[in-house]
Amino acid sequence: MAAQAQGAANVLVLDDSADQRHLIRRYFELSRCDAVVAASAESAVTAYDQLTPDLAVIDLILPGMDGWALTARIQADRPECAVAITSVLDTGDYPKTEAALPKPMPRASVRELLSNTVPKWVAP
Repeated sequence: MAAQAQGAANVLVLDDSADQRHLIRRYFELSRCDAVVAASAESAVTAYDQLTPDLAVIDLILPGMDGWALTARIQADRPECAVAITSVLDTGDYPKTEAALPKPMPRASVRELLSNTVPKWVAP
């Protein structure tokens, strides 16, 4: 992995939809973040064991371990990592996290999320 740019953030993106993973990853890359994607909660656990994420963006409805269980695990294992939920579900059904990004997610909400949850992030 290349050296991280000053002010860049490590972001873990978890969504079981390839289109959503690609879109969300691209939004974070355009905001000067290093984004790693995962298609399942189990692969996200492997990724965050190898990466030190500043932010995890988690879909709730997943095959296998769901987003609620993964959120609890990340909060226990990596309390320094901010968690944002992205889902089509009602935000009242989201677990307690630092942020919510209801789908469909506009690109501008990514910059706002980073400003509010990742202190080291510097807007490009």
